[in-house]
Amino acid sequence: MTLRLEDIELIRRVKYRYWRAIDMGHIEEVRDLLTEDVRVDFVGGTYRWKMEGRETFLAALAQSFNSQAISVHTGHHPEIDVLTETTATGTWYLTDTFILLTENIVTEGSALYRDEYVKVDGAWRISVSTYERLYERVERLGEKPNITAHYLGKPRGVA
Repeated sequence: MTLRLEDIELIRRVKYRYWRAIDMGHIEEVRDLLTEDVRVDFVGGTYRWKMEGRETFLAALAQSFNSQAISVHTGHHPEIDVLTETTATGTWYLTDTFILLTENIVTEGSALYRDEYVKVDGAWRISVSTYERLYERVERLGEKPNITAHYLGKPRGVA
C-alpha cells in the first residue's frame, strides 16, 4: 500500500482550517473549503443538521457561530484514504464544546466525522461531511458563566 502523504497532509489542513474558521466565525473562509453541492448530516443527541448546498450550510453556520456563541472544535486521529487523483475519504475523532450564551446552555461531547473530499482546480474540498455523536452532554448553567475572553463577542476591529 502506497500512501499519498502530500494529499493526506493537504486534506488534514482543509479539515483543521474548517474547525478553526467556524470557531472564529470566519464563515467566508469556510466557503473555500467546501464544494458547491456539499452535503452535511450531523446527528447529535438533541439535534440533527441535514442539508445540501454550500450557501445553505454557510447560512446555518453564520446563524450558529456568532457573538452569542462560544465554540471549540478539535479533531484528532485522522484516517484518510486517497482513493484516486481527485477523491478521498476521511474519518476523524471530534471533541467539542459549544456554549450558547443567550440560553446559558453548554453542550459538549465527541463524535466521529466521516467525510468525502474531491480535488477541484488543484485544491481539496469537503464534498460530504457527516457525524454521529459518541456522547453528548447538555447542561443548563444556573448562572451566567464567568467568561473572561470571547473572540466572537469582541467588537469588530478590536485586535
